[in-house]
Amino acid sequence: MQPLDIFIIDDDRSMRQSTRQWLELAGYRVRDFNRARKVLEIVETDMNAVVISDLKMPQMDGISFQKALAGIDSDIPVILITAHGDISTAVEAIQNGAYDFLEKPFEPERILDSVQRAAEKRRLIMENRELKRQLNASQGLDARLVGGNSRMRSLKQQIMGLAPTEATVMIIGETGTGKEVVARCLHDWSKRKNHPFLAVNCAAIPATMAESELFGYEQGAFTGAGQRHRGKLEAASGGTLFLDELSSMPLEIQGKLLRALESKRVTRLGSNTPNILDFRLITAMNISPEKAVESRKLRKDLYYRLNTMELTIPALRERRDDIAGLFSLFLDRAAEIYDCRPDMPGPAGYSALMAHDWPGNVRELKSVAERYVLSNLSGEERLSRLLVPDTDAEGRKVTSLSEQVRYFERHLIKDALKRHGGRINKVIRTGHSQADPQ
Repeated sequence: MQPLDIFIIDDDRSMRQSTRQWLELAGYRVRDFNRARKVLEIVETDMNAVVISDLKMPQMDGISFQKALAGIDSDIPVILITAHGDISTAVEAIQNGAYDFLEKPFEPERILDSVQRAAEKRRLIMENRELKRQLNASQGLDARLVGGNSRMRSLKQQIMGLAPTEATVMIIGETGTGKEVVARCLHDWSKRKNHPFLAVNCAAIPATMAESELFGYEQGAFTGAGQRHRGKLEAASGGTLFLDELSSMPLEIQGKLLRALESKRVTRLGSNTPNILDFRLITAMNISPEKAVESRKLRKDLYYRLNTMELTIPALRERRDDIAGLFSLFLDRAAEIYDCRPDMPGPAGYSALMAHDWPGNVRELKSVAERYVLSNLSGEERLSRLLVPDTDAEGRKVTSLSEQVRYFERHLIKDALKRHGGRINKVIRTGHSQADPQ
């Protein structure tokens, strides 16, 4: 949480200075003003602050200031300082939301006690707001990163913790695991969410164009440069730059990227004037950084600059208990897109889902769901035809029968609970009624 600011507003200079001295001696960070409007210009929503304001002031009095401040953040505590004849007005102000009032003259202990209580109230309000934000964010993450596997829950917690920071993040995951989805989550729950999210696939940029695309160029910088072009680093200003498949970037360009990141400046081709950079950097690779460095696909010095935090996305085969739920979700989405409702897979179909090794991860699963919806085969045949169970070098299934049964049973239980609104007794009775009496 940001440190507490105490703002004192009073047109009486000696009163401002003495109150400020008392509070600073108590360890508070204090600023004083002779006009209320000056405070309104700097106060922001969610600022950790307490305001002490005189009631009678020229231009804007304490009551008008309190109302204006409430339009910015109604929960910032306002302590009003009043003369004896203004007590009835002060009481009215408290009824309208002011935190406290002090009658002049007052002892230092009185103002310190009021500020301490107001600061504690503000702290609780700020913590409650943050908890609500985290709850809303976690619910949003569940919609984007589907899965209740323990590794996925851990990943979501890491995203929640890193998103509000400015930390550089490196995402590691196989092709199709959802690295860009994770990067977008980090951006969408950050302070930069209202600014650009610029995704760059380094593998898709030809080596000869990498420098001009990333750093930009001036008109006439080279043959074909008909007009000035802002590079990706500049275009991401204020927001987030996501460099996917970073290990595909030429090593020479990686060196120039490192210099730009360290200096926070970039110079376009054909120019001698550097431009200031302001973006949060997120990178991603489908191999481990150590392996990329060892194979000379990633500069070691760039890796040290980028590995502030690493997030690893588990492969789909490492969270098989999420497969059935994800497949059902993708079926529903595909059915809505193609306006058709296929039969749900039977035991043989789910067995094929569990046996498959999913080299293409979630992206492959989504594709299979779409083809399942569009297939004209019977429900029992669709998945067995769409998927060929993966085998090891000796021809044995990678997933054992016991694992397939366990995942299938878990999906049946979850599905039954969903259909019966979580009423366990109803699920049990239904199960008994469907059981074979023999």
